[in-house]
Amino acid sequence: MSRLKQLYQDVVKEKLQKKFGYKNVNQIPKLKSIVLSMGLAEALKDKNIVEDSAKHLALISGQKPIETKAKKSISNFKLRDGQVIGLKVTLRSKRMYEFMDRFCSITSPRILDFRGFNTKTNRGCYSTGLKDHQVFTELNLDEVKREQGMNITFITSADSGEECFELLSGLGFPFKKVK
Repeated sequence: MSRLKQLYQDVVKEKLQKKFGYKNVNQIPKLKSIVLSMGLAEALKDKNIVEDSAKHLALISGQKPIETKAKKSISNFKLRDGQVIGLKVTLRSKRMYEFMDRFCSITSPRILDFRGFNTKTNRGCYSTGLKDHQVFTELNLDEVKREQGMNITFITSADSGEECFELLSGLGFPFKKVK
């Protein structure tokens, strides 16, 4: 069992039940999934960008990403119907906990001028973005040709932002210190 999942079952679950007074064990919020996504606007010019980014995202997440395609053509953006414009991966169960553990303990401190993530959560979900995906230790920096942004969304079963914040901070997510 993952170290983070063990922490959730032993400590965080009990702490959340005491704080919010849940009567049923199934009401306690839990982490459902983590979605990693990359927008590839420059892929319109160079086809190798899609392959390189897919390889990097697969190394980071541990599973093959799916390609997101344009739904309709937009001539002002030189976009055609069915053209690849992004990549995404949805992580669940064991891979989700392993990714979150690596993200919180190894990757976050490597972000330039990192002081913690914003504390604002949105009804059970928390989204953050990275300007450069090179902070992940799984990547060989000699093979990375350009920096690429990335969005990361943590989806929980929490009903409110406060419950989501308590769950993620209990799991060790590096939020900014509230004064």
